[in-house]
Amino acid sequence: MKIYFSALLLMLLCLVSCQEDPKIRILAQEKEAKKQEVIFNNINKGWNFNTQLTNETARSLTTNWAEWRVFLNELGQKPKSSIGAFKAKAKTLSKKAADLNNNIPVKFAIPEVKSRIATINTKINSINLFVNLQQIPDSKIVKLVQEINIEVASLQFQLDEITRKSNIKIEDGESDMLRMLDTSRAIPSTPDPNLKPRQ
Repeated sequence: MKIYFSALLLMLLCLVSCQEDPKIRILAQEKEAKKQEVIFNNINKGWNFNTQLTNETARSLTTNWAEWRVFLNELGQKPKSSIGAFKAKAKTLSKKAADLNNNIPVKFAIPEVKSRIATINTKINSINLFVNLQQIPDSKIVKLVQEINIEVASLQFQLDEITRKSNIKIEDGESDMLRMLDTSRAIPSTPDPNLKPRQ
């Protein structure tokens, strides 16, 4: 009989301790809401992408490289309403950054440009990851925004550098000299086993 009462008392105690106090739950929700508001304000304050085109090459590419134009346009639109809006924007930016690899003008489809696009893509994907975490690291997102601004400026500088180099005229005889320096055209150093040596 004592075992029965002890078990009943233990179950009753367990039930009482498992019930949440509504006041504690409301306080926890208010605290979480304030925390989310602080995170939103920090991200909102730091979400300033610089989409200003710094040189003529970057400006001219907006007419014939649609992915570049769309990416810059998307980068320049700032979400305003909520964390959910930032999540949707990060997802869109991630897709637009990946699209930059499509239809790169032939003159600019070189490793230097592609590596800068890959870096931008990686940093935007990091923002997309961080903004979708349960505990959003707002300071990391703001830092990534600043780094993306640097990378976009670097990409624009690289595009302009390629244009300037392509406008430099080749001097007389320079193309012949470059061909002579090309090691792929050199005579192989290993003898051909099919050729018989002269006697």
